[in-house]
Amino acid sequence: MTKKRNILLIEPGYKNKYPPIGLMKIATYHRMLGDNVVFYKGDVKEYIFNQILDDCIVKLIDICNVIDWKKQTIDISKYLKSNHSTKLKALLPNPEEDNDNYEFIVKQTPLIEIWLKHFSDYYKKKKYEDNPKWDRVYITTLFTFYWKITVKAIHDSKCLVKNPRELKVGGVLASLLAKEVEIETGIKPMTGLLDKSGILDPKLKKAQGIIIDELPLNYSILDEVDYNYPTGSAYFTFMTKGCTRTCAFCSVPKLEPVYKEKIPTKEKFAEINELYGEQQNLLLMDNNVLASPKFPEIIQEIKDMGFVKGAKFIEPNQLDIAIKNLKKGDNDVAYINKSFSILESFIDKRVKGENAQIVYDIYDKYRLLKLETIEKDNLIDAYAELKELYERYRNKAPRKRYVDFNQGTDARYITDEYMKLLSEIPINPLRIAFDYWGIKKQYESAVRLAAKYKINRLSNYLLFNFKDKPEDLWKRMDINMRLSEELNIHIYSFPMKYIPLFGEEAKGRQYTGKFWNKKFIRAIQSISNVTRGIVPPERSFFQKAFGKDEKEYFELLYMPETFIIYRSLFEVDLGLTKKWKTLYYSIKGDDKLWNETKTILEKNDFTNLKDKTKNKKILDLLEYYTITREDVKKSDNQYLELKKKFDYLIESDQFMDLTLTYDYDEREPNRIRISQ
Repeated sequence: MTKKRNILLIEPGYKNKYPPIGLMKIATYHRMLGDNVVFYKGDVKEYIFNQILDDCIVKLIDICNVIDWKKQTIDISKYLKSNHSTKLKALLPNPEEDNDNYEFIVKQTPLIEIWLKHFSDYYKKKKYEDNPKWDRVYITTLFTFYWKITVKAIHDSKCLVKNPRELKVGGVLASLLAKEVEIETGIKPMTGLLDKSGILDPKLKKAQGIIIDELPLNYSILDEVDYNYPTGSAYFTFMTKGCTRTCAFCSVPKLEPVYKEKIPTKEKFAEINELYGEQQNLLLMDNNVLASPKFPEIIQEIKDMGFVKGAKFIEPNQLDIAIKNLKKGDNDVAYINKSFSILESFIDKRVKGENAQIVYDIYDKYRLLKLETIEKDNLIDAYAELKELYERYRNKAPRKRYVDFNQGTDARYITDEYMKLLSEIPINPLRIAFDYWGIKKQYESAVRLAAKYKINRLSNYLLFNFKDKPEDLWKRMDINMRLSEELNIHIYSFPMKYIPLFGEEAKGRQYTGKFWNKKFIRAIQSISNVTRGIVPPERSFFQKAFGKDEKEYFELLYMPETFIIYRSLFEVDLGLTKKWKTLYYSIKGDDKLWNETKTILEKNDFTNLKDKTKNKKILDLLEYYTITREDVKKSDNQYLELKKKFDYLIESDQFMDLTLTYDYDEREPNRIRISQ
């Protein structure tokens, strides 16, 4: 009999919108083999501490079960990190509150203190490094610019695994920067896809024949963590793999070098429905689905799965599914977490009046009011009493279903026939890539076909900072605004900053393309932050945000950052924008002065100005650039209104904020927004 292995899946603590599909497939694989699987997202050091904390609480319950140790998780955590014995009293009940058990507690107190100190030392002296518990640890990776946080996760995970060779690193960054990862960490990454049998366990007989890349996703692991992936209820899958193009700016040829024109999907959905219930939407991660000669078959399969025009979805009883899986013992941690989340929402939002009191009493009786106190058996017993009320009052309102080819479609493959097929499914939005000016003709044709077939909501990706010129970005956004007006449709644009795929420049966000500079990139980021990456099609917004022509556009790119963000404040209230413009155009009219000024501005460094130039006129202009956000104490009401508008747009549309590839500068505070 094969020994049951302990498997830990880790996603580093970066912010991302999609769940880790690779790890979800690996979870399915290891559970098929009977292994114990745990998923964690976040800082690995924090995970290590939380495991020690959990072990400590289990030990304390064993020593003295008359104290509700789970309720004191926060205080125990503080004690372990500080190891100050004076805090022990805070963990023990007051004798006036617990007379019945006081003598027993006093008797056990020395033992309690011994074990608390033991676990504190175990953590602070890193004794856990001598006692790894995991047979295998997987670390997934995402964008290359998450280099630092990813490398830290790899280093921190080395002490978790019994055999260093069983620390497996894979994913996008690992595949694109494999040599760099190995040099930095000593771990040779797994590159490419798990699309052949026996890759992970070549000598394990029962693993033979299993192709991990073709397995259904294990959704339950997502409920093991606190992180909220903003995708809602959705199937994640591919209908094709790879791409027929070899674009120099794209990682797909490296990650998925072989184009697969059709991947079986319906059977996977049947398994997902059985285990986790039917999902509302369909998110397809294909890199070039329209290149497939089997595209008509793909559309038919999507329709066969229930995604037809106008399709509605009624959410299944998720609590019933969670309890069913709890009884099976599939993933107790996940389904206890999920049940608690459902129960918390139910009593807060769904059930009212006398029934709310009945529900509350059941929660209280079975200790379901706090996650820390929930026990599996109590939860199952409570559901027997709650089942009827929950089914009666849970949300059963029909909701629209959507299909989203989230990586975008290739305008060069779009035909009248293909657009008609797309119009037969509830696609929302239709994403069409407009990566460079050279495909303008094909892009416009694709948009007009979409309008012809009543696909009125579009979204497109606008790559910039590659080989394009800054004016190319403005022209592409301008085309979207004009097509939206002409065809009475809505085209939302997503400018995406190019970052190299390989080498040192891939490890951060600082890369500047041949025709771009730091000031221009920062300006685009400042403008885009108000809409969280979206450029809406309204003429009034577009022309205010990016300029009514190329002259105004470049004026904005050179404008001080605070002037861009707080438009109304500096234009109207303070009147400084007009003064800046006068001086700016005065300098621009003098070639010699402008060349010197331009060089300084484009470096976007406004410290030590007198070391950069001795010219008083240039110094007068540069003073405007020293006004920081911290200097701006007055709110700009117009920017607050615009912020509210786009925050609402994001919140009301789960697909608007799901793009994988647009780049925000992490230094950008959430409160900073442009005003109209």
